[in-house]
Amino acid sequence: MDISENIKKYKSELPENVKLVAISKTKPNEDLMKAYHAGQRIFGENKIQEMTDKWEELPKDIEWHMVGHTQRNKVKYMAPYVSLIHAVDSLKLLKEVNKRAKQNERTINCLLQIKIAEEDSKFGIDADEVKEILNSEAYAKMENVKVVGLMGMATFTDDQDQVRSEFKHLKTVFDEFRDLYPELKELSMGMSGDYEIAVECGTTMVRIGSSIFGERNYN
Repeated sequence: MDISENIKKYKSELPENVKLVAISKTKPNEDLMKAYHAGQRIFGENKIQEMTDKWEELPKDIEWHMVGHTQRNKVKYMAPYVSLIHAVDSLKLLKEVNKRAKQNERTINCLLQIKIAEEDSKFGIDADEVKEILNSEAYAKMENVKVVGLMGMATFTDDQDQVRSEFKHLKTVFDEFRDLYPELKELSMGMSGDYEIAVECGTTMVRIGSSIFGERNYN
């Protein structure tokens, strides 16, 4: 895999309004630095400990995104530096992020994860729960956390029509919410296998890992 060429390819292919989040989980720092030298500045990880180790060692102008399911008891480790948490699926988690952000005198941006896939394995909440969170008194009082958009993962399937319909559904929900809450600007959907459909459906952020860095090593 030529990581640097892959970054350049995506940068040239993606529309200007779509951010590339390079998913670097399980990859060594030297691989991330190849992407960094090719101009990539946004990296996504799904384990807080691994992300923190990388943050400590790598250049400080990197924007770190937490893209995996987040456990509340680990938020404190990433609160000093994380730029965006993609997969927030409860008010409890938002409260914890707010508390830890406050301790670090920061504001942390978050996306609420909507469940659009038919698989049971995917996390997320439904549109009504999103509305409940955004309208809640608890959220109104949070000064150190900001919900800036929505995130979703399509069903892992070769059926492109199904993926397209899930992404279109999420975009419709996003548009409805954006009318009510103008601060919602980001829509994170699309990964290595389905990012082209996500772009077509109006994503503002794609999460691409194996197509940049090669297959993951889970040993």
